[in-house]
Amino acid sequence: MSGIFRTLAAATKTLAQAMAMAGVLVLAIVIYTGFVIPVPQMHDIPWFSWIRWINPIFYTFESMIANEFHGRQFICSQFVPAYPSLSGDSFICSVRGAVAGERTVSGDAFIESQYTYTYTHEWRNLGILIGFWIFFSVIYLLATEINSQTSSKAEFLVFRRGHVPAHMRDLDKTQGDSGSTEVAQSHKEKETENAASVIPKQRSIFTWRNVCYDIPVKGGQRRLLDHVSGWVKPGTLTALMGVSGAGKTTLLDVLAKRVSIGVVTGDMLVDGETLDNSFQRKTGYVQQQDLHLATTTVREALRFSALLRQPKSVSRKEKYDYVEEVIEMLNMQDFAGAIVGTPGEGLNVEQRKLLTIGVELAAKPELLIFLDEPTSGLDSQSSWSIVAFLRKLADHGQAVLSTIHQPSALLFQQFDRLLFLAKGGKTVYFGEIGDQSRTLLDYFEGNGARACGPEENVSTRFRLRRLCTNMEKPAEYMLEIIGAGASGKASKDWSAVWNESPESSNVQKEIDRIYQERASASNGSGDTHHGKPAEYAMPFMYQLWYVTHRVFQQYWREPAYVWAKILLATLSSLFIGFTFFKPNSSQQGFQDILFSAFMLTSIFSTLVQQYVTALASYV
Repeated sequence: MSGIFRTLAAATKTLAQAMAMAGVLVLAIVIYTGFVIPVPQMHDIPWFSWIRWINPIFYTFESMIANEFHGRQFICSQFVPAYPSLSGDSFICSVRGAVAGERTVSGDAFIESQYTYTYTHEWRNLGILIGFWIFFSVIYLLATEINSQTSSKAEFLVFRRGHVPAHMRDLDKTQGDSGSTEVAQSHKEKETENAASVIPKQRSIFTWRNVCYDIPVKGGQRRLLDHVSGWVKPGTLTALMGVSGAGKTTLLDVLAKRVSIGVVTGDMLVDGETLDNSFQRKTGYVQQQDLHLATTTVREALRFSALLRQPKSVSRKEKYDYVEEVIEMLNMQDFAGAIVGTPGEGLNVEQRKLLTIGVELAAKPELLIFLDEPTSGLDSQSSWSIVAFLRKLADHGQAVLSTIHQPSALLFQQFDRLLFLAKGGKTVYFGEIGDQSRTLLDYFEGNGARACGPEENVSTRFRLRRLCTNMEKPAEYMLEIIGAGASGKASKDWSAVWNESPESSNVQKEIDRIYQERASASNGSGDTHHGKPAEYAMPFMYQLWYVTHRVFQQYWREPAYVWAKILLATLSSLFIGFTFFKPNSSQQGFQDILFSAFMLTSIFSTLVQQYVTALASYV
């Protein structure tokens, strides 16, 4: 059976096609097994009765039944006639295969009369099943070879019919396939300083102190974060780094209030006040995975985010105007009307990452933006473009907290502050990075770490600085000295060193100072519900309307999904109708009527799979 469905999947182009065919296939396999309709009654359905010969389950079912009934005698519970005393051969058991005068029925006779099954077919059926298995394995291998989608091809943008930009309409096919991504990058060289100024100035400061996070595991609790403290100020770009499994993404999720299990302790404050229901809608969270609806355009995705996440007090026109400013800010003018699509037929990796960031910017976050590995999967040039853009956002007053994994020295210098974690979610360092990472390196070297660079006995500060930035990346240096990686070897417990250091005490003093200074500051939000900050920017009915409109738009632009459901419903109805065509008034006819209604429910599993697939692509 796995061979059958693997072959079906390999022979079809899309999941919708496979689901439609699988629904009808399941009906054929189940109905023409020999139980729903016994083999003698199949002769009354000449147009479909041949299906049993190509149905592996038909031979399996015969072997199972014959194996169970072979050589057994079953005592009769009813006789005809039902006299108190029976003698001779004047009575017979009211079961197929019964012999007059016998009080038991042979199992072999029963299955031969009821199903035309015989035990002599046992080994024959085994050979047929092995043949089916080999056949479907061969067809599967051929289908995967012929119907392969792994062939490489140039990436190209896809636009809605009639919405291709004017400057791209005259490009021939070759230029369109290979050069569309270059055209999409044409504005990368333009100055974007003025465009970034549309981001509203932020004044609130987000602080967290002694944050711990424990999750339940078998046999107790496991601590993922251990007394982590820090802050993010407006106009700063803060990096969150650490070894693999140190809890970088976990800390980001905890600070963004995106965890649903475990226990979080510690203080998380905005201007000295505890977080309210409106905290999440005041922040933007850029996930590492670029999850977007494939059928929507870039501009529609940004507008959808602006419509639902900006306050109701902002008019639709103002939201749309802000979206256009975001498009200009991210240099997405050339592909703003393009379909998101799938990798290879749609946006490339960098364009998808820009869209992910743009969706959060379109919400106009009032507090800060969280980013989880924004350079993951990007080449060095694209990574530089993303980090340089984040730098511009910070320079124009945006507060940014981003996880990043082993950045180059050039990228690392774009960040203002670093929060470095060791295994177990313990803090190793939090503070300024400094020019050429000097502040950071002085801390580690001042606490006993080796000099950053292959030459430790250097005479000039400039020489040491050049060695570290050019010959050894600061990120790799830090990972090595705390014991991460194959060559890493920690000489001491750096989390304990941090806890006892004056820098750690200064962090706590600075948090106290921020709390005292900002405790009376307003959170700046005028969106309230019954006197309390509103959890959502838009009322429920607006959310329902926009989301429903988007779902129907997705179905309209994905006709393969709609046609697959129509095809499944039509073929299933015709197949069931002609299989149980004009049932008679006998016991078997009544049974056929019941089974016809029951078999209609068997396609629900396929319909659910189609629905779940569409829902997953939407989410």
